Amino acid sequence: MRAQAIGDHQSIPGYTLGTSAVERDRLRNQAADLLPHSKDLFSSIGVQPGWHALDLGCGPIGNLGLLAEMTGPGGSVLGMDVNADNVALASEIVRSEGLGTVRVQAGDARATGLASSSFDLVHARLLLINVPSPDEVLAEMVRVVKPGGWVTGEEADAILVCYPRNEAWDRMCALLLRAWRLADADISIGRRLPEMYRLAGLQDIGFRVYADGHPVGHRRRMIVPDLVRSLRPKIIAAGLITERELDELDAAARAHIEDPATVLAPMLYVTVWGRKPV
Repeated sequence: MRAQAIGDHQSIPGYTLGTSAVERDRLRNQAADLLPHSKDLFSSIGVQPGWHALDLGCGPIGNLGLLAEMTGPGGSVLGMDVNADNVALASEIVRSEGLGTVRVQAGDARATGLASSSFDLVHARLLLINVPSPDEVLAEMVRVVKPGGWVTGEEADAILVCYPRNEAWDRMCALLLRAWRLADADISIGRRLPEMYRLAGLQDIGFRVYADGHPVGHRRRMIVPDLVRSLRPKIIAAGLITERELDELDAAARAHIEDPATVLAPMLYVTVWGRKPV
């Protein structure tokens, strides 16, 4: 993967949000919060015991547990992530939860080194939104899935709706969008997924779009300031804002989000599936 346009010592090549402890905690929480959507997605294509599945860009946990449950007994799950810290953490969780059919290894999503036509299912969640040239990742997913097998994805689409209007929210959203553009990634990739799957040569394509609304106190309600928090080292390094200004902006935006009268729809969430032709 090529290097990011903005970077810090904790970043990995081509991954927008970096690998700080803050980001790893956010990813673990995200895995739990998005589990129902993943279950719906895998049920849509009828994941079966005995399948061999790849969870690409699995981060510190991904969908490894869910896929192990759905493909066992007789199946297997491989988790792959480019970051060694995520691989180590995911491997420890796999051991502690006794997921005997799961293994985790380091690998580049654009060049996994895996044999072609190896898996019944290849899945990526919130990976394409975070990398430049996501078509290259999707092409690798298609390469390693078996003919007749399924490629599935889950990606966000930033619509950033907030009512009533708030200056701190608007400034934070502008900062988020600018940081994402500097990383040469597409924060609105969700709407493009079905077309990307079609252009990659997949068939029997289906998709769902979710517009989740979360009450005050739910951690997903804070997704925008939490993303900016993960991007903080890069934002500061790029000179987009000072640390003091960012602290003040974070506090003001969170105060508005915590108001029960504030209506938020920051992200659409798109799931998609397609089959590799036989």
